[in-house]
Amino acid sequence: MAMVLDDGDTADAELIGRARNGDRAAFGALVERYYDFVRRVAWRWSGSRADAEDIAQEVCVRIGRSIRSYQGNGAFTTWLYAMTLNAVRDMARKNARETAKAQAYGAELLTVAEADGMTDEASETLWHCVRALPDRQRDAVLLVYGEGLTHAGAAAAMAISEATVSWHIHEAKKRLKVLMRQAGEV
Repeated sequence: MAMVLDDGDTADAELIGRARNGDRAAFGALVERYYDFVRRVAWRWSGSRADAEDIAQEVCVRIGRSIRSYQGNGAFTTWLYAMTLNAVRDMARKNARETAKAQAYGAELLTVAEADGMTDEASETLWHCVRALPDRQRDAVLLVYGEGLTHAGAAAAMAISEATVSWHIHEAKKRLKVLMRQAGEV
């Protein structure tokens, strides 16, 4: 069942047809019309508002890539449900891979911390605090301190500039000091 708004907005079928033909304004209107719907579905399935926002943005990109292939056999919302649930599953798989990677890096970081004379408890606290860092900061710290890469090497691995890696490391150090202080380790 296609959604038609009461305020005189163009019907979905017309917007979809125009968007399929490359009309950016029609595509923008579709995204605007359904963005909250996609975000709500993503939030229900992911349980995370931040992930739901990322998923909604990814779905918008996917709509742009595949609107021309939309056949219109079913409701547009059904197509969006399928696309959104696929994006949720993709995010869950990505998060599982990232968690496994972080745990592997964490084992290395703990080994390095133990070699530096830290107690097991302090090492565990440090790793817990590193896991609490935002993704990019955590990755930069683990690549530079856990893997022993230079900032340039970490930049290549993360596909960002060396200056950005340095900034992430700087911000991570500030945040780690606060987190370690809160944990009673500093």
